[in-house]
Amino acid sequence: MSQSKTIGLVVLAIGSILLFFAWRASQAPVDQISEALTGRFTENTMLYLVSGLIGIVAGIALLLRGR
Repeated sequence: MSQSKTIGLVVLAIGSILLFFAWRASQAPVDQISEALTGRFTENTMLYLVSGLIGIVAGIALLLRGR
C-alpha cells in the first residue's frame, strides 16, 4: 500500500470521527436551544462539521489519486 493511500485512510477515518462528534454535539440540549433561537448550530458543532467534511473529501481524494 502506498503512502498516499495510507494517509488517505487515516484522514478519512479522522474525518468520519469528526462528523460523528458533530452529530453528537448537534443533539445536545444546549445546541438544540441555540439552533431553535438563532437558526444556527454553535461554533464548536460547525467546526466539527466543516472539519469532518473536509477530512472525508481529502481522504477520498488521496485514496483515488493513485488510480
